Amino acid sequence: MIQTSDFSFSPEETERIATPEQIPQDGDMDVSLRPKSLTDYIGQDQVKQNLAVYIEAARRRGEPLDHVLLYGPPGLGKTTLSGIIAYEMGVNLRVTSGPAIEKPGDLAALLTNLGSGDVLFVDEIHRLSRAVEEILYPALEDRVLDIVIGKGPAARSIRVDLQPFTLVGATTRAGQLTPPLRDRFGIVQRLELYTPEQLCDIIRRSAMILDIPCEIDGAMELAKRSRGTPRIANRLLKRVRDFADVMGNGIIDAQMTKLALERLEIDELGLDKLDKRMLDMMIRGYHGGPVGLETLASAIGEESVTLEDVCEPYLMQLGMIARTPRGRCATQLAYEHMGYPIETQTMSRQYSLQDMLKSDDESADT
Repeated sequence: MIQTSDFSFSPEETERIATPEQIPQDGDMDVSLRPKSLTDYIGQDQVKQNLAVYIEAARRRGEPLDHVLLYGPPGLGKTTLSGIIAYEMGVNLRVTSGPAIEKPGDLAALLTNLGSGDVLFVDEIHRLSRAVEEILYPALEDRVLDIVIGKGPAARSIRVDLQPFTLVGATTRAGQLTPPLRDRFGIVQRLELYTPEQLCDIIRRSAMILDIPCEIDGAMELAKRSRGTPRIANRLLKRVRDFADVMGNGIIDAQMTKLALERLEIDELGLDKLDKRMLDMMIRGYHGGPVGLETLASAIGEESVTLEDVCEPYLMQLGMIARTPRGRCATQLAYEHMGYPIETQTMSRQYSLQDMLKSDDESADT
């Protein structure tokens, strides 16, 4: 039986709890819940099957795995897959990120310390500087490192041989990778959003590891509201556990999950407060659109990159917004979900052939 109380979260604690990006509140949870092998990894079946073949082939030949590029939305398991690749190959894993490698010397230190066959994982690899990329090219192709010592006429180049290694790059923006860097990856895999059934299995596995009593109906209710992202699913599992411990009997079931997520302002489709503010502004403030991204961001007081990277992909996947040359438009599904009557004239204007084909240079903030 669910008991009522004055227990609640502050707005700061609930703000963007549905973001797929890693947040400080996650702590070491992601590390403890990550599977160590392909057998334990749930979802991404095609990627998993292909990697199993590539890894087995490399092991039989006694060679390091080809360089791997993993791309897709955040929170889907790119870092986890890099650890699995290292585990399955029986080598060490070194982890870094694109912004952390500021100078060519930083990259040189990483590469020269790698052992034979080791895996170097670079998160946000699209943010590598051009100077660092130039050093990386010969390392990927010829396993050598060209280092320039000195300046001016006294400068000289030294070539250092490197141990065979595998670079695993992860990015949420594959289009921002330079073509020379992208072409040097032998294996390119895209990670897709998870189905509710896959997320339900992940939630039940996480609940077992964390020793959280969780019924299957509660896990499925959580999975439906996790935006197809395991990181969000695990984060919500911890928050619902808090409500179950304080307001219930400690068991996560469908009723407790619905109560907790209602308090966290996450609806049955996984939309949170920011998603709804974005849709509400598009419908009420701009009659459903089209409206430019920068204009929309200013109207609701958020960064445009937040709307573009966090809110927009999921809303587009649900079919609630559409991108046209003139801006973003709210669809019929958005009107229905937000409880607004559909304005026939507005909707017909949004999807007229003229709006879809005409490029408006003055609305370049799309």
